Amino acid sequence: MARVEKVPTSDFNPFYGCFIMIMAVLVFGGIIGWSAWSLFSQDKAIALFAEDQPRKFEPVELKPEERAALIRRLEEFASSAKGGRKAQLKLSVEDLNRLLVLAPDSGYGSYLDMVRFERIDAARSQVLGRVSLPMNHIKFWEDKKRYLNGEAGFLVFLHDKGVDMKVVDVKVPGKEVAAGFIDGMGLWTWLSPYQKMEPIAQHLLLVKKVTLTPEAVVLESQP
Repeated sequence: MARVEKVPTSDFNPFYGCFIMIMAVLVFGGIIGWSAWSLFSQDKAIALFAEDQPRKFEPVELKPEERAALIRRLEEFASSAKGGRKAQLKLSVEDLNRLLVLAPDSGYGSYLDMVRFERIDAARSQVLGRVSLPMNHIKFWEDKKRYLNGEAGFLVFLHDKGVDMKVVDVKVPGKEVAAGFIDGMGLWTWLSPYQKMEPIAQHLLLVKKVTLTPEAVVLESQP
């Protein structure tokens, strides 16, 4: 029986394999180079507005009776919503700051040291406040922080995890904050640490509608 043999149709050229390897190295090296350039560029951009020391905020006063009243309102909203009844919870700027006191440690530092809410811009669905946000240096292993001390606009919105907030605007007096940096901040939502903490995670899911008025953030459930 005749045996089938493979006959090369062209001369073997080892350069093809080498060329592929060279291209792979160049692409991989390009990715590393681009990442390094982006990292250094971002570090320089942050240095333009960041400060070495954090802003010190005034303490949030929360008397025992005020604490009990706020907790009762939160529990009543959750109870009604879980029971299939329509519920509404109005949170003033003062309430939002008091919630910073009640919020458990999420492992990312206390929000009480990072923000003080000041007013509500209902037209833009934003809560505005003074911020002091810690940021790493490029030498992150030194654990030396710098701080964005300015004003931030927080968008209050809904997604599949419930009600949430994210930074959509930042202003630092006398300094420019790059739009790309602000967009990057919006990728991390402020209530995401609590979406893994019960019973808070379930309570966030109870909110089905958010409305902002000049006086309050209004949260509503649906029957």
